[in-house]
Amino acid sequence: MRKQVLFLTSVLLTFTVLAACQDKGKRPSPAAHAQCKFSDGKSITIDYSSPRAKGRKIFGELVPFGEVWRTGANEATTFVTNANVSVGGKDVPAGNYTIFTVPNADKWTLIVNKKTGEWGIPYKYEADELVRADMKVSPTPSAVENFTIALSPMGGSCTLNISWENTQASVDISENK
Repeated sequence: MRKQVLFLTSVLLTFTVLAACQDKGKRPSPAAHAQCKFSDGKSITIDYSSPRAKGRKIFGELVPFGEVWRTGANEATTFVTNANVSVGGKDVPAGNYTIFTVPNADKWTLIVNKKTGEWGIPYKYEADELVRADMKVSPTPSAVENFTIALSPMGGSCTLNISWENTQASVDISENK
């Protein structure tokens, strides 16, 4: 009996050490970052994991239309702003959030959620949603292998662009003053 307990303890310890040593940089979907700074020095920062297309059909198959998607891979994508902003015309106070999307062929919906620190799926955080905003969808000029989130400054605002495969979804974000 004592040998079994010792064996199980050593196995558990080994798995714990291996899990702790996992290098996030060596994941198939590596960490990525996007940031936009406003003229007053305040900013929006998005941290996400960037999966690769690898020849797969993405939207409508790997990422089903009409279902909430974690918008990347691994942990839920974070959205941090130290400014009060308007996302697609809807107010989001300064704070830490996660973002999800609902992709469709002709229109996407961006979800800004108050729940943070969770794994990306399954989505079960409807009660914590702060904003749902419509996103414009357009084809990309060429295929996009690496899932990408970009924040492009435009005057006093930023455009959030999500690009992958042959699709780009966009929404404007402006600072509320």
